[in-house]
Formats: sequence, structure tokens, C-alpha cells
Amino acid sequence: MIEAIIYYLILLDVIIYNLLAWLDGKWYKKNFRLFSRQFPLTKGFGIYYFVLVLWIGLALWRLNVLPW
Repeated sequence: MIEAIIYYLILLDVIIYNLLAWLDGKWYKKNFRLFSRQFPLTKGFGIYYFVLVLWIGLALWRLNVLPW
């Protein structure tokens, strides 16, 4: 049960990251100036992160950890 909650929180994080990376990075750069210089939003990392989270979700689903 706790694994499913953690997974869905990480899935929410990856969705927010990709929305920021693909739609409007200006807001991120404007509001997090120092942080955005050290950790820029990149589309390539967003895709990699998304695929990795989906792969982990598939493994959890096959182990019957995820309810749906």
C-alpha cells in the first residue's frame, strides 16, 4: 500500500516536471533563478525520467502492488 502511494507521488512529480520542461520554462527560470542555473529543465531528462517511472510502475503492477 505505501509503495503505491509513493509511486503515485513520484508519477505526479514526473508529470509536473515534464509540463514545466515542455510548456513554459520561463516561469521556472524567473521564480527559481539560482536553482535553475544549477538544475536546468531539459526535455531529454524529462523523457528519460518519464520512461523510468513507467517502467517501475509496470514492475509494481506486475507484482500486484498497484491497485490500478
